[in-house]
Amino acid sequence: MTLMRFESLSSSEVWDKGMRHIIAKDRVLAKVVARFGVISRDWSSSDPYEAIVESFIYQQISGSAADSIVRKFRGLYSGRLPSPAQFLKTPAPKVRRAGISPQKYSYIRGLCERLVGGELDLESLRGLPDEEVIAMLDDIKGIGRWTAEMFLMFSLRRVDVFPMDDLGIQKGIKEVYGMKHMPNSEKMLELSEKWKPYRSVAALYLWRSQDQPLPDSK
Repeated sequence: MTLMRFESLSSSEVWDKGMRHIIAKDRVLAKVVARFGVISRDWSSSDPYEAIVESFIYQQISGSAADSIVRKFRGLYSGRLPSPAQFLKTPAPKVRRAGISPQKYSYIRGLCERLVGGELDLESLRGLPDEEVIAMLDDIKGIGRWTAEMFLMFSLRRVDVFPMDDLGIQKGIKEVYGMKHMPNSEKMLELSEKWKPYRSVAALYLWRSQDQPLPDSK
């Protein structure tokens, strides 16, 4: 397998290129870029394993509730997330007391079992194209396309990800472009063509346009 190198949202140069591209291609979204300027990119862990574990915890609950659970979970291991082997050695009731639901416990355990068993190599994801990363992650119990897209953006820092199914993105487009109704997929794709190859940058400004925290910022 030949691993590739990709532009990163962590790079100030890349971010500047993305901003300039949006300003040049989309006069409407350019106003949002001008309003907020450079967005902070101090996000969740870039370690693939830690990012996925935390993504499980953050699913379908409020950010504040998830923050509390992550703190308690880390507290079981002296303030750090456990290695896969450490997690598998920890009795389930102890993990559950941190607030992790049975379903999320099963997701984390399944991930750890595959890592310890050598069935999965998360580090290899860094060198794979976006759609291949999504396909590999989709094979992990508990991960769907949205979670994989958040992983691409906030852990791998990929620059051209467009999470169409994200409600925040849909609301952002509706408000920024003055639509009466939520945009359909056809309209979203039409708009996103302007933003390529920096759709991640556009998505981040659409989230920020609502003065909301980023979906995966911790």
